[in-house]
Amino acid sequence: MSFQISASDKYLESAIASRAIRQDLISGNIANVDTPNYKPRDIDFESALINEANKEFSHTNKLELAKTTSNMMDPIEDDPSKPTIFFRDGHLARNDGNSVDLDIETTELSKNSVMYNATIEALKKDSSIFRAVLTASKNI
Repeated sequence: MSFQISASDKYLESAIASRAIRQDLISGNIANVDTPNYKPRDIDFESALINEANKEFSHTNKLELAKTTSNMMDPIEDDPSKPTIFFRDGHLARNDGNSVDLDIETTELSKNSVMYNATIEALKKDSSIFRAVLTASKNI
């Protein structure tokens, strides 16, 4: 018997992976709080998540590029589900050029940890519901 992974499972797994990347970036920012000229990095998590949701839950047909000859190259596929890493602006830089604000970084780290754990729990709950249905159907 084979099982298919649902679209929501793929979505949650992508969210967990992106949250883990964000956790690493914020931890790196905190670790470099005393590094001269260091600029804090982050990812555009929400945009990546929205793109992933649109990819998983929309069932639109994709229009293929027409080729007039076999020598034409295939189009380059851009993966919008990958988060974009950027330098966080808007923080005042110290005299050494470092713009890491420890209060902001620890707040973002805490928020990300809560969301990471909530996503893990959502994935566990989804799989426990699936197991309950399998167990119930086995007893019929």
